[in-house]
Amino acid sequence: MFILRSNWVLLILATAVGYFTAPPGVTRGIIAGGLIVSINFHLLYRTLKKSLTPPHLASPNIVLLKYYIRFIISGLIILFLIAGDYVNPLGMFVGLSVVVASITLATLYEVKNNIFKEAV
Repeated sequence: MFILRSNWVLLILATAVGYFTAPPGVTRGIIAGGLIVSINFHLLYRTLKKSLTPPHLASPNIVLLKYYIRFIISGLIILFLIAGDYVNPLGMFVGLSVVVASITLATLYEVKNNIFKEAV
């Protein structure tokens, strides 16, 4: 849950920073990229949770098929947004990095907890 919540918090923070410091195209890119990656991450979470919870275990092929369909749709949306000059590619890159930043923060948080837990 930490990663899911931190995705949205980081997206809001990145959007705010982009809004006050960058041109509108960059801000739109941050918003679009962040939404694309956050929604994809949430859908992946739901797919894996449903497919790995007994008694409804899904075939790995179905999980992979859903993953590739989302991947292709996301790629087409990104292509459309950048090719149509609706967003700035740099802003899109920053927005698409939201989940990576959330996972990095979660990892650092867990490492910190493990180090200080052992020190006590």
